[in-house]
Amino acid sequence: MEKTLPPLTPGTLYLVATPIGNLEDITLRAIRVLRECDVVAAEDTRRTGQLLKHFEISKPLLSYFQFNEAKRSEEILERLKRGEKVALVTDAGTPGISDPGERVVRAAVGAGLRVESVPGACALVAALTASGLPTDEFHFIGFLPHKSGQRRKALEALKTFAGTLALYESPYRIEKLLGELGEVFPDRTIVLARELTKKFEEFLRGTPAELLALVAKRALKGEFVVLVSGKAVAESDAADEGESSAGGVVCN
Repeated sequence: MEKTLPPLTPGTLYLVATPIGNLEDITLRAIRVLRECDVVAAEDTRRTGQLLKHFEISKPLLSYFQFNEAKRSEEILERLKRGEKVALVTDAGTPGISDPGERVVRAAVGAGLRVESVPGACALVAALTASGLPTDEFHFIGFLPHKSGQRRKALEALKTFAGTLALYESPYRIEKLLGELGEVFPDRTIVLARELTKKFEEFLRGTPAELLALVAKRALKGEFVVLVSGKAVAESDAADEGESSAGGVVCN
């Protein structure tokens, strides 16, 4: 006999992770929460609407993104106080990880309301675990500031960090970032992970200079997770005078 699952808890904010590319990466629990919640707060209602349609789910959608966070956070809190079950999703991945969500979570916790994570896909974890770099210690930066001076200052502050560094970057600034990494971390191993979980998923490994040369030959599309070997790994590689890790590795 099939075990009956407990119903969702009224007055709870559910942080629902959604696929970052491959729709098969959604969890059974995420589908159930989206089906049973009262409203879905979404970063992009059109994109989330397509996701819900794919899984034959029909729910009211509430737009929630960077520029209306303050107003929407208040509305979401009022809904929670009335006992509604609110599912919060972003365009892709886990809410609050370089995406809207952190502010409303902080407000809900501050108001003594219940917050529950529904874990699933996360570009950071997908890239880190397949990068070949150490995973026992890492530092996640998210997106760097847009201004050059602030970006350089942020990177310089990370030079002494022993663990793997991980950040996000858009295809429009990846060449600029590789140039900056070449100035700050010229001898470190860099891993570019792009199009994660999609048909053209690719991991490119090398020094900043080697990857810059590759970018000059062909355009790289898609959102990037960029990983940088930590200080300890860089020192070990230098002592070895190891073999070059240049050359792309494609994982389909």
